[in-house]
Amino acid sequence: MALLLDSFWRAVAYCMHPRVIALSLLPLLLMGALALGLGYFYWDPAVQGVRALLEAPGWLGTIWGWLQRWGLDNATAFVAPLIVVAAVTPVIVVVSVLAVALLMAPALVALVAQRRFAGLERKKGGSLLASLGWSLGATLLALVALAVSLPLWLIPPLVLVLPPLIWGWLTYRVMAFDALAEHASKAERKELFQRHRVPLLAMGVLCGYLGAAPAVVWASGVVFAAAFFILIPLAIWIYTLVFAFSSLWFAHFGLAALEQLRAQSLPVPPGAPQISSTGLPLPGAGSSAPIPPLASPESPAP
Repeated sequence: MALLLDSFWRAVAYCMHPRVIALSLLPLLLMGALALGLGYFYWDPAVQGVRALLEAPGWLGTIWGWLQRWGLDNATAFVAPLIVVAAVTPVIVVVSVLAVALLMAPALVALVAQRRFAGLERKKGGSLLASLGWSLGATLLALVALAVSLPLWLIPPLVLVLPPLIWGWLTYRVMAFDALAEHASKAERKELFQRHRVPLLAMGVLCGYLGAAPAVVWASGVVFAAAFFILIPLAIWIYTLVFAFSSLWFAHFGLAALEQLRAQSLPVPPGAPQISSTGLPLPGAGSSAPIPPLASPESPAP
C-alpha cells in the first residue's frame, strides 16, 4: 500500500512537468487531425444512417411514432448523434491507449528512470515489437470482452462495473508491460506481474474510471453544438493526460517494485560479515578467519 500511494502522488506531481505536458499534446494533435478528418467525411452519413435505422419500420419505428404523437417530433435528431458518440467513444479510448503506448509511454518511463532510477540495470526484457504485439493482443481481448458483455450493460449495477473493469485490465496489461520492458528481464516481469497482480489491477481499474470521466465532456460537445470544436478537443486531451498519468503511475510503481525485487534477491558477498540484531558481527559469519579473544581487564595494554 505504501508503494501504491507513493507512486500515485509521484505520478500526479510528474503530470505538472513541462515535458509531460508537451508529450500529452502530441497524441492530441494526431488524434485531433484524425477525428476532424473522419468527422468531416463520415459524421453526417453516420448520423443519417443511425437516424434512418431508428425510423425504419419495426419496433423502433413504432416507438418513435408513439413519441411523435406525444409531441417529440425531433427525438431521433437528438438521439442519433448521441448513439454515434457512444459508438465512437470506445474507439477513441482504444486509440488513446495505443497512442500513449507507442508515442508517450517510452518517453515517460525514460523520464522516470532518468530522475529516480538512474542506477537501475537495463535488462531489456521487452522490445518495441514485443510491446506492440502485447498491446494489440490485450486490446483485442478487451474488445472481445466488451462485445460479449454488452448485453449485461442493460443491468444498471453492471454498467458501472464492467466497462471500467475491462478498460482497467487493458490499462494494467499495456502500461505495466511498457513500464518494465526496458529495465526488467522476462522472468522478472513475470514475477512482478504475479506478485503485484492485485495492486496493478486496482491501479488499472482506477485509471479506467478516470478514463471514463472525459466522456461527459465528449457528450457535452454534441449536446451543446456551439461548443463542439472546443469541448471535443478538450475531451481528447483529457483522455491523453489521463493515460499519461497512468503511464507515469505504472512507471513509478513498476520500477520501484523491480528495485525492491532485485534488492531482495541480491546474494550476500562471501566476505561480508553478517550483522546480528545487536549490530555486532556474528562469530564465524562471512569470513573464515578466527575471532581474537577479548582482552581481560587485568591484561596490560600492548
